[in-house]
Amino acid sequence: MIIKPIIEALMVLLCAVPALAVNIPAPVEDEISNARLAGKGSYRWFGMKIYDAQLWVGDRGYRPDDPASAKFALNLTYARDLHGKRIARTSIEEISKLGFGTSEHHEIWLRRMEALFPDVREGTQISGIFLPGQGARFYLNGKLLGEITDTQFARAFFAIWLDPRTSATSLRNSLLASAQ
Repeated sequence: MIIKPIIEALMVLLCAVPALAVNIPAPVEDEISNARLAGKGSYRWFGMKIYDAQLWVGDRGYRPDDPASAKFALNLTYARDLHGKRIARTSIEEISKLGFGTSEHHEIWLRRMEALFPDVREGTQISGIFLPGQGARFYLNGKLLGEITDTQFARAFFAIWLDPRTSATSLRNSLLASAQ
């Protein structure tokens, strides 16, 4: 009767699989063929969780040596309420620290992000899609917010999380866990 314990163990494993599944955000599913979760993690500031992040990639994955080579998505689920203008300003501060763009670029990018990024509440999802050779497209809870058609901006913006010099190295490592 060794078969019965084996069957019971298999049933337990099969029941656990749906709990391990990760739902693909609608914009990611719509924008990226064969999307798969490359990695995920949380961003904390002085111990407070700000958001959970997921990096989604397609067939070509994400190549740190050539980040502009393929479409990918960064999905953020906020853990607290934040003002959109603050999100935009913090993004520009991080872009500046990384050395992307000029002060003129920063002014233009800040205005575009302030116009695009809404205030968020706990549970709000913002998905950013990197569009190689075009720019970036953003979604709020699955609905299109808009695009910034500027390749320099897109590269700088996603570098906040994915550049080796990011201030959030632990999150970067989690996002890139299986990106290639």
